[in-house]
Amino acid sequence: MIPYESFLFFFIVAFLLLPTIILGLNGKVSNAYNMVVTVLLLAIIFSNNSLGAVSLVLFTIWQVILVKGYAAYRKRNNRTLVFCLAFIASILPLVLVKVFPLLGLNHLFGFLGISYLTFKAVQMVIEIRDGIIKNDIPLLDFLYFLLFFPTISSGPIDRYRRFEKDRLTVPTKEQYRELLYLGINKIFKGFLYKFIIAYLIHRDVITHLYPGAGPFIELHPYLGNILYMYSYSMYLFFDFAGYSAFAIGVSYLMGIKTPENFNLPFISRNIKDFWNRWHMTLSFWFRDYVYMRFVLWMTKKKWIKNRYTVSNLGYLLLFLIMGLWHGIAPQYIVYGLYQAFLMVSFDFFDRWNRKTKFWPKNKVTHVVSVVITFHFICFGFYIFSGYLFH
Repeated sequence: MIPYESFLFFFIVAFLLLPTIILGLNGKVSNAYNMVVTVLLLAIIFSNNSLGAVSLVLFTIWQVILVKGYAAYRKRNNRTLVFCLAFIASILPLVLVKVFPLLGLNHLFGFLGISYLTFKAVQMVIEIRDGIIKNDIPLLDFLYFLLFFPTISSGPIDRYRRFEKDRLTVPTKEQYRELLYLGINKIFKGFLYKFIIAYLIHRDVITHLYPGAGPFIELHPYLGNILYMYSYSMYLFFDFAGYSAFAIGVSYLMGIKTPENFNLPFISRNIKDFWNRWHMTLSFWFRDYVYMRFVLWMTKKKWIKNRYTVSNLGYLLLFLIMGLWHGIAPQYIVYGLYQAFLMVSFDFFDRWNRKTKFWPKNKVTHVVSVVITFHFICFGFYIFSGYLFH
């Protein structure tokens, strides 16, 4: 059963979380019961996928050994080689899942949500290395964070310390009523986004533009591509934002304030602003653990003295990895390179504009910037969709 794809899933979640809601309304919380609910929901999600279930178990054991083992080692020593080995070992299952299809081994290993679970484990290894996570990591707490069912399939990507703060906080009756209200509101928002708006865009527009997806309508190539580009961009947002709203809403019911993933991305005034609004937990993860670490490393080594060149190389690395994360396919690689090009170009323009004042900041230029950015964003999603390569 795929999370949030059927009303049956929501009914099961509501039934299992009823004791959690009752406890919350009385100013109490049972993390033990919520962990039991997580295990039951995972069993239901993977009930028809034995390979996925086995892969999830093996993956979890692997990450527990790595994170707990590296945490124990870090108390005694801090060798860079050991950290690199722990980092590579933690991300290895995800790399194999991406590479296996190229070798014709599609069904050897993998499960729903492996990317998001990997990001959680990797960030813990990095934060242990940096000394941010210093205390012992109880096994059950780590498992609850790693396998937290509301966000397993499509995120948002939480951070261990933030998650633990929520887990250890018992909301008052008034605070939980607010969480319950917000959670239900987000769930209904998810229904609007995914099951109404995204569904109608897909059914009434996209299926008529993509050969093989439904009744095909022959249009002028230019018009068909333009229509597909904008309709796919809208569909992608409402479908994904709907999933995120479901995950955040269910998390709120369990007393966990999972971070937001979208913040009106289509009113972004530039490409940097867009990546601070779109799939925020993913973009912030890559910013903190890929871009910033690369820039700091290059600055420390002083191999390249020009900080703008270092920053541009960081953008190239960041978006190329992000593209490959979606899959080893031409559209994802080109999409990553396209986003890197936009970031480097805007960075150059922004520095030049500070000197020349060519593009003043006022209401008119703000609106124009939003319109221009919107078109660049949609073209990026057009590349991402694979339609360009069809």
